Amino acid sequence: MRIYPVLVAALALTAGCKESGGPVTGRRTTASSRGEIELQGAGATFPYPLYSKWIAEYQKIEPQVRINYQSIGSGGGIRQFTEGTVDFGATDGPMDDAQVQAVPGGVLHVPTALGAVVLTYNVPGLPAAPLHLDGPAIADIFLGRIARWNDPRLAALNPGTALPATDIIVVHRSDGSGTSFIFTDFLSRVSAEWAAKVGHATAVNWPIGLGGKGNEGVTQQVKQTPGAIGYVELLYALSNQLPFASVKNAAGRFVAPSLRTVTAAAASATFGPDTDFRVSIANAPGADAYPIASFTWLLVHPTPADTAKGRKLRDFLRWMVGPDAQRMAADLNYAPLPVSLIETIQRRIGG
Repeated sequence: MRIYPVLVAALALTAGCKESGGPVTGRRTTASSRGEIELQGAGATFPYPLYSKWIAEYQKIEPQVRINYQSIGSGGGIRQFTEGTVDFGATDGPMDDAQVQAVPGGVLHVPTALGAVVLTYNVPGLPAAPLHLDGPAIADIFLGRIARWNDPRLAALNPGTALPATDIIVVHRSDGSGTSFIFTDFLSRVSAEWAAKVGHATAVNWPIGLGGKGNEGVTQQVKQTPGAIGYVELLYALSNQLPFASVKNAAGRFVAPSLRTVTAAAASATFGPDTDFRVSIANAPGADAYPIASFTWLLVHPTPADTAKGRKLRDFLRWMVGPDAQRMAADLNYAPLPVSLIETIQRRIGG
């Protein structure tokens, strides 16, 4: 795969947009007659609250830069970026080599923050303490092999917890999703059967379960369905006051998702000077690493045709990975980028 030496482009967003799989409305524009620059973007739902905050704050600094971001899911963001209907995309699952090669002008993945995918559940009668789950058990739940909450394997993982004889109702994403990519990437690393039969992608053929559109849709399905289990980004579980499991990591420890444990998962990632930043941190090594974690990326063109737009995109990107914006990420329960990675991003984008 070709590696591009310098990035002069990046990202953006909006507020109050609805999730949609359709094309972004409006044309890609450059500078208006009033000197404004308009940027269109679309993609992942997971970073939408953070991107909305960043857009609002950045436009106080640069009011001439008008940014619109539609939260349509990672699959939609990749598709629209590839088709050229947006200036940038956003995804929680990196594009594969074939997808990258299909983008006219090339693409660079720029990490903006870190997040966790959590197993959230609705099991009446369970104590407040979080469930303990391991990768093989999670895979077998989503394969339909473990069908009741009092299954002996779940009981062995949760000694002393009275698990009810309730049917397990699996809930998964119905749309193309970076959240699904992160989750199925983890399952493929801990279950050979899952890797062979289902695999990992933004959209897979789920063996069983109910579908929900977006993190919001899965969250609502779980809230409304006794016995349900689903996977969502940590922020959605926290904001809806849903319980979530501690998951056994590669070091054999049960770890709860948090800013600290997600950052610990990123500690093993290394990036060379010409990196395109595509890396998985699923089931990462480290005693404190939460195993279902990932970067979230912006998809940008290395060399925008419009130099004025490229300059503004680059400036916005440098601000996003800077200290003020990364502190906002932590305030919204997104793990900030490691300092060493920020330095690498700054070198890559130049300027």
